[in-house]
Amino acid sequence: MTDILRENDEIIKENDKDLISIANLTKFYKKFKALDDISLNLNKGKIVGLLGKNGAGKSTMMRCMLGLLRYDGEIRINGEAVSHADHEIFNNMAFIPDVNEIDDRLTVAQTIAYVKGVHPKWNQERADKLIQISQLPMKKKVKTLSKGMKTKLYLIITLSLDVQILLLDEPTIGLDIAFKKEFFNTILGEYFDENKLILISTHQIEEVEHLLQEIIFIHEGKLLLHKEMDTLKDEYNMVTIPIERAADITVHNPLYSTKSLGSLSGLLRSDIKIEGATYTRPQISEVFLALTGGYNATI
Repeated sequence: MTDILRENDEIIKENDKDLISIANLTKFYKKFKALDDISLNLNKGKIVGLLGKNGAGKSTMMRCMLGLLRYDGEIRINGEAVSHADHEIFNNMAFIPDVNEIDDRLTVAQTIAYVKGVHPKWNQERADKLIQISQLPMKKKVKTLSKGMKTKLYLIITLSLDVQILLLDEPTIGLDIAFKKEFFNTILGEYFDENKLILISTHQIEEVEHLLQEIIFIHEGKLLLHKEMDTLKDEYNMVTIPIERAADITVHNPLYSTKSLGSLSGLLRSDIKIEGATYTRPQISEVFLALTGGYNATI
């Protein structure tokens, strides 16, 4: 497994389009090392997935990028170092956290009006569209809203800002199916362009997999890999054969294997060929769980 992880630990190289550059990022909470020497570069014109188990360091990395936490190492955005508690960073970056932090004393309409009044990059046309489809009760106070409605409100506010960088930390928790679909449609159809960068951290990777150009795996505070989606998927196959031929897969030490209806499927490197087998491209979640020990390799 160590050799596999080493082969996959390929950081996408820095080039002249780098929007965010992270070097040797380390973060301690007292004696606990939440982030361990992470280095990577993120480019504009990309939607990037950030995948890790609970406690892997995903939210901590985002909060370091926003200057909300002190850290060791270096983070640069458009070549400028990120300083702790520098509020100017929010002029060009928006953040949707997994815990909403909206003033619950205001009504929905007052909340939207407040952000519109203080942020110079408010897009009223986009806001109007999102407000219409959200069906939020504009006169109700935030404290009376359900968690899903609060999430809708936060998404409306954030997507109505014409900033270059958008960080999403579990953005769709509690959303109904209709608004969730419209949320992703808005990201692709109206928000995202070649000058923007979107970083999405989620446990529901199947919801966003079709949007992503790059994927980052973080495991126990370390950068496991950072690759283009197609490159990673091309490295592996899900290989399926009749159960009586199980040895044809196990001889290749699959990253994981599973039985179903008289057949055996295993995750193998794409250069391994087995006569008479069926091949499919793996889901990103399958590759992630295999590389981090989320699956048992036993049959």
